[in-house]
Amino acid sequence: MRIDFLTLFPEMFHGVLNSSIMKKAQEKEAAEFRVINFREYSDNKHQTVDDYPYGGGAGMVLKPQPVFDAVNAIKKESDSEPKIILVCPQGKTFDQKKAEELADTRHLVFICGHYEGYDERIRQHLVTDEISIGDFVLTGGELPSMVIADSVVRLLPGVLGNEQSPILDSFSSGMLEHPQYTRPADYNGLKVPDILLSGNHRKIDDWRARESLKRTWERRPDLIEKTALTDQQKMWLKEFESTT
Repeated sequence: MRIDFLTLFPEMFHGVLNSSIMKKAQEKEAAEFRVINFREYSDNKHQTVDDYPYGGGAGMVLKPQPVFDAVNAIKKESDSEPKIILVCPQGKTFDQKKAEELADTRHLVFICGHYEGYDERIRQHLVTDEISIGDFVLTGGELPSMVIADSVVRLLPGVLGNEQSPILDSFSSGMLEHPQYTRPADYNGLKVPDILLSGNHRKIDDWRARESLKRTWERRPDLIEKTALTDQQKMWLKEFESTT
């Protein structure tokens, strides 16, 4: 996968792209990242990328020309049709399903805006996907684009050491992840559940599935409404509801 970030602040990406899983993805040649300052595509000597909005209003708006030219330059050298992603509050809220969809794409381009917003022609005629990471306001699109990229890259084959990890993560199954424990089995009187020490993997799997459902029911019941439950899960759910 190739991921391009169009930004006015390329220095923001150095730590994230050169650490942890993002760094490993590059070392394993599963992903290639490029950070591009689209100010370099401005067609005037001052390299301005924003202007006052027509009709008046507060703040400055990103001009279409630098962004269009930067994206078109990327497309010309791409070996596939990239998804052009605008990170903005008006986009659809990002979730695991969207991460899995993007992980099947060979080339992603993130447009990271600043100031008051984008010229609408960027949204209408250039962008393929508009994505928001939540109902709150950030200074620019750099942090959301890095969050989305991290979520996508960890799903690529060979990136994580354990291929089961992304499958068992919260949201991948539609539920929150079950509780996890490690050694020691008894820490200052706080003990690991006996079932996890039993060696009976079938019972352990059942316990994890039940605890996953219980945690989801307690913390994110909205997720259960979107999930097709098995007969066993429906029985467990009745047990939880009977104790309240």
